Amino acid sequence: MTAATSRVQSVGGPALFVLLWSTGFVGAKYGLPYAEPFTFLGVRLALAAVLLALIAVVLRSAGMVSRPQYGRAAVAGILLHAGYLGGVFYAISLGIPAGVSAVVVSLQPVLTAVLASRVLGEHPTPRQWAGLALGVAGVALVVGPGLARAGSAEPLSIPGLVACVVALASGTLGTVFQKRHGDGIPLVWGTAVQYVAAGALLLAVAAATEDMTIRWTGEFVAAFVWLVVVLSLGAVLLLLLLLRRGSAAGVSSLYYLVPPAVAVEAYLLFGERVTALSLVGIVVTAVGVALVVVPPRKR
Repeated sequence: MTAATSRVQSVGGPALFVLLWSTGFVGAKYGLPYAEPFTFLGVRLALAAVLLALIAVVLRSAGMVSRPQYGRAAVAGILLHAGYLGGVFYAISLGIPAGVSAVVVSLQPVLTAVLASRVLGEHPTPRQWAGLALGVAGVALVVGPGLARAGSAEPLSIPGLVACVVALASGTLGTVFQKRHGDGIPLVWGTAVQYVAAGALLLAVAAATEDMTIRWTGEFVAAFVWLVVVLSLGAVLLLLLLLRRGSAAGVSSLYYLVPPAVAVEAYLLFGERVTALSLVGIVVTAVGVALVVVPPRKR
């Protein structure tokens, strides 16, 4: 394999992940008007778990071999899916603009890099730290105009902001935990266990706090199918593969590119305006992520 081919492959997987993951916010915008957040996510993950189990049986995928594997997969699932996605969806359902949640969650790469340096022994280079800082700045430029408009309209929900912080903490801990313990867990069956654990927790919370009513409109069904197939199957499996091949800090830096991708998608799908400042932010964010994930050329 040539160096050029290796570089293309190293960029292709992350680019596909960002593209797929960013559509989750569009799916949430379409689906949340017809279902409460924990009910929505719980049902989605339950169906995804069933589909993954069927895929594992058909493909004769390697199975789980010990109780500790089940426990570790369950913990990773609760952090990555129940905590992270549950926090984001709940915040959006309380009226927190997607831009606000994006700013809070965009701190995850920096926190992951700090935590990974202590827990995993990963030590980002000065070049990578510069990229992480550029990523934060770029995300701020992308969502800044929207935040200004949102802040002038009405006060933001305190519980919604707390939910964003919970999502941030859960995503950070889940990424590091998955990187540390996930390599020895079968990918397909392990992900199915993640979904069972996260889905069970979310449905329990939904039963305690929501009426669990879903309006199965055409728009909701389309959003639901997309989120199950493209996000819960495609994007999440790709994320776990990337974590096996790369550092926790490097993979988490890809989340910087999600808000710019969402901004472009919102422009194309909903006609939401993208300002010149946001365009500058997209470029800055891309440069920052490149500094983190693309290895420097050997001389």
